[in-house]
Amino acid sequence: MKFTILVIDDEENIRNGLASNFEMEDYTVRTASNGRQGLELVSKGDIDLVVTDLRMDGISGEEVLRRVTTETPGIPVIVLTGHGSIDAAVDAMKNGAYDFLTKPLNLDQLNAIVKRALETRELSLKHKMLLSELDTVHSFGKMIGKSAEIQKVFNLVEKVAPSKASVLITGESGVGKELVADAIHSLSPRKNNSFIKVHCAALSESLLESELFGHEKGAYTGADSMKKGRFELAHGGTIFLDEIGEINQSTQIKLLRVLQEKKFERVGGEETLEVDVRVVAATNRNLAEEVKAGRFREDLYYRLNVVSIPVPALRERKDDIPLLVDAFVKKFSEENGKSITGVDNRARSALYKYNWPGNIRQLQNCIESACVMCSGTKVTLEDLPPSISEYQGEGSISVPFGITLEEAEKIIIQQNLAANKGNKSRTAEILGIERKTLNRKLGSTAED
Repeated sequence: MKFTILVIDDEENIRNGLASNFEMEDYTVRTASNGRQGLELVSKGDIDLVVTDLRMDGISGEEVLRRVTTETPGIPVIVLTGHGSIDAAVDAMKNGAYDFLTKPLNLDQLNAIVKRALETRELSLKHKMLLSELDTVHSFGKMIGKSAEIQKVFNLVEKVAPSKASVLITGESGVGKELVADAIHSLSPRKNNSFIKVHCAALSESLLESELFGHEKGAYTGADSMKKGRFELAHGGTIFLDEIGEINQSTQIKLLRVLQEKKFERVGGEETLEVDVRVVAATNRNLAEEVKAGRFREDLYYRLNVVSIPVPALRERKDDIPLLVDAFVKKFSEENGKSITGVDNRARSALYKYNWPGNIRQLQNCIESACVMCSGTKVTLEDLPPSISEYQGEGSISVPFGITLEEAEKIIIQQNLAANKGNKSRTAEILGIERKTLNRKLGSTAED
């Protein structure tokens, strides 16, 4: 991100000298010879930092400071004066100045202050951007993401949710299939009715049929009273059958009948019950292969798979990792009574580099662990589990398709930094840039 600095000073030599200095530091510079011109430039909205003289004719530096901090909060203001005094410095700081320097200026000191101020500005802008992104992605309940891959899932959910069609959600364990089912129900006309979840893999074969269809009193040993099944409880709403590939052949036959005829009998009962239930199922198995192997009924497969929603693995949507990490840090920081504001660049790079075989569930557990271990305000590389922090990868860099050059550059820098264990000098050497340039591009606190 290239920052724009506004220099306001009524002395031409000082104004031009400061502009040349900041341009050498690779900043974009705007200049104004008085407070009125300066405020006009600020009002156009492309200024990231203001450096202003304090004593000027017309609109003074004090007024510039007051107007900028009031009308455009978040833009740091550094005040300069040749009439420095403790009282003036105190007044400027009270009125919101980022810092205060007296002339003649020490340019190294000024540049260091400017760098810190712009780092603060960048964090503020990223925070606002993140909040805006989270407002958008939260339209699907608890699903978080902005990548092209997850947007395809969001689009499918929007299209299928209003219908009555059965949905089969596929994907690896931990990718968030249950969250997709939640979104389908919450966006459907059935949203005010029951949403019943059944984790098929968690129930034995003997219990699963009773859980799905209920049982009559005395249907088997221990059945002391009549019990309604999940389909009966879901009447008028939605039933979510998680890990549908785990059910046995006998239960598959009964499930097929419910899908075809909307009818069933409780275990041990003779009364035929009729239900209106929308079925959403999920599996981490390849059901087409299960059909070929004779373990899953073909007719049931086609009844369930009216609409298919494949959920990508986290390694296929790495653009979403920063959003997910920030959301999890906020959640677990609050749960553990801590004031963790984020993740430093070394840790973020390691999190991005890792391939996440356990997907979002593994990432969430990793961040929870890191928040517990964190003793500062930011999660560091040392707070991450060793399996993540020590991961070396395959020696290649992954740059997602469809991102900007600036975003690609950031990924390349972060992944090289991670490969060099945070050594910025070595990273700058490999990338063929000066270490000062790397520091500016990275804006990190990574240490050699």
